[in-house]
Amino acid sequence: VDVKKLKVHELKEELHHRGLDTKGRKADFGEGEEVEEREEVEEREDADEREDADERVETEEREEEEEAEEAEEVEEAEEVEEPEEAEELEPEEAEEAEEAEEADEPEEPEEAEDGKDSEVKVEVKKEEDPEPVGDQQQDNHRSEHPSGQEDMAQSDQVKAEGEKGGHYSRKRPYEESRSYSYYEHREEKRSRTPQPPAEDEEENIDDSLVTIDTYNCDLHFKVSRDRYSGYPLTLEGFAYLWAGARATHGVIQGRVCYEMKINEEIPVKHLPSSEPDPHVVRIGWSINHSSTQLGEEAFSFGYGGTGKKSENCKFSDFGEKFGENDVIGCYIDFESGEEVEMSYSKNGVSLGVAFRTTKEALAGRALFPHVLVKNCAVEFNFGQKSQPYFPPPEGYTYIHNLEMEDKIRGTKGPGTKSECEILMMVGLPACGKTTWAVKHAEENPEKKYNILGTNAIMDKMKVMGLRRQRNYAGRWDILIQQATQCLNRLIEIAARKRRNYILDQTNVYGSARRRKMRPFEGFQRKAIVIFPTDEDLKERTLKQTNEQGKDVPDHAVLEMKANFTLPETCDFLEAVTFVELQRDEGRKSAEAVQRGGPQGRPASR
Repeated sequence: VDVKKLKVHELKEELHHRGLDTKGRKADFGEGEEVEEREEVEEREDADEREDADERVETEEREEEEEAEEAEEVEEAEEVEEPEEAEELEPEEAEEAEEAEEADEPEEPEEAEDGKDSEVKVEVKKEEDPEPVGDQQQDNHRSEHPSGQEDMAQSDQVKAEGEKGGHYSRKRPYEESRSYSYYEHREEKRSRTPQPPAEDEEENIDDSLVTIDTYNCDLHFKVSRDRYSGYPLTLEGFAYLWAGARATHGVIQGRVCYEMKINEEIPVKHLPSSEPDPHVVRIGWSINHSSTQLGEEAFSFGYGGTGKKSENCKFSDFGEKFGENDVIGCYIDFESGEEVEMSYSKNGVSLGVAFRTTKEALAGRALFPHVLVKNCAVEFNFGQKSQPYFPPPEGYTYIHNLEMEDKIRGTKGPGTKSECEILMMVGLPACGKTTWAVKHAEENPEKKYNILGTNAIMDKMKVMGLRRQRNYAGRWDILIQQATQCLNRLIEIAARKRRNYILDQTNVYGSARRRKMRPFEGFQRKAIVIFPTDEDLKERTLKQTNEQGKDVPDHAVLEMKANFTLPETCDFLEAVTFVELQRDEGRKSAEAVQRGGPQGRPASR
């Protein structure tokens, strides 16, 4: 990691990721680039000298301790001679040995492990004033993933779609047609078991305050400490993703408003110049149980910076474009008879009514302030500011200033880890894992499941509500690799947050299941096994390929089959549920699959 190129946000993220103290301030910048460069060189030289001195001291102390221990052992041996006992493995060593036995998995010679994280050597100084997010976000993306340099070079080749781009008909060579499951398969084989991460500490906020809801937002949306501003991760593939967040409270009556300012369009130099609208904000209202993708579902109303409004994925022209430093006012009126009207303003100038719905259709459900951003830092005024950016229309009240009985609290997150749940999907590609996960999440809206899967990542890369594979003109395989890397980072973040998750991957390797569940220690950890009949699997695979163009290479599927083991309840799985085929039938089918399947094809080794 090139520390000198990291900004405050990235440095804190990296330090937090490595379990180090994140408190401190960034060194003041000198006047002019020469002064700044000279100061950086001096700081690096000072830091190197201190590190060398520290290493010398540590070495001397370590040698002294070893000598003292050896002397102690000699003295003890002289005083009492006892029979030597067989050495017992420490719990961690025993677990590593067990994992080594489990990990009897084939490895392809071309799949070298990613470069290991190097130590972060940096002098952290106290932080006085927060820098703008633009100074924090950096076009050097290597801090998130060790292999970022290669990905950055590859991403320059990516060509983005136009807003209304049609189907791209070029036939791709074999290596470009690899799908989600192929890259999941590679990750499962080469990753190591991580240590359980430290849980993110969240300050208790007065529940009467209207703020950004840290439970009701995307994992890659970073909320400030005061809960009134936020920004998305933008490193590597995250720059393609939308990130959404809702407010803690909604409304069902009156005339209510709030303001949103775009503080900055975060630099994303690693995106190709052909990427359409790399900086966009969509702002509006939505019901509590809708997704964070504002404007793409029913009762989710958004007005975007491209001059479009959308509801239920229906886009149309509205108002005018907006961007950095613009302030958008959002107004909702429940006092217009049987209809509910939503209108907007830009920098204090009214843009008129954008949406209308009926109270009957809402059926008593509250509408919450909601933002969806792409590479932009935003700030809210719910009424907590002493002065608004622009005065609201007569008769409107800021949502923060409403009486408590007029504000509807959104779903609260679990209080402890033991109340959280993670469901690990287990099954071959195209067996129906994603279908089950989405349906289960819809049937249990009160749990607000976060689905962790490459499919879910691709849903957040939409352009004008369209998934990219339908109108993508660039290197599809590179985009999938970046999506897989984003997913791995989100899983790391998820383990530190008290939420409910569904891990939507194949998870056919026993060692991979252990590795992925270990960071979620303390959660209710369960496995959901999808094992359809061979005929159903063939049919679903064909359907998925025809609809989505996802074709997993035969050798990858064969290797998964050869190494497929059914999960059992154990120290990292409290329960195992079988969908479609039950345990005994599933075991027989799994054994048949490992022998080469009903077609008698040999397992790939």
